[in-house]
Amino acid sequence: MVFAEPGITYFKPRAVPLIELKEVELAVEEFEAVRISDLQGAGQVSAAKKMKVSQPTLHRLLGSAHRKIADALVNGKAIKIHGGNYSVKKKR
Repeated sequence: MVFAEPGITYFKPRAVPLIELKEVELAVEEFEAVRISDLQGAGQVSAAKKMKVSQPTLHRLLGSAHRKIADALVNGKAIKIHGGNYSVKKKR
């Protein structure tokens, strides 16, 4: 479960035309795992509860997201946040 769709869904190296870039695709749930765990500083157990997934699932999401982000940063690739298997939490 994610709390909102990301507002910005594409990042790329500056001054490199899109046509010249390879890209990595970050699933929306991977983005959400990084947002909650890394940006908000939640532990894996707490982040897993917030996302309503198991801790091992959150661990896999984070590992996959971190590898993709590292690949993009190290190898000068664009990051596209798109797709995945998730639901958006409804506002009350």
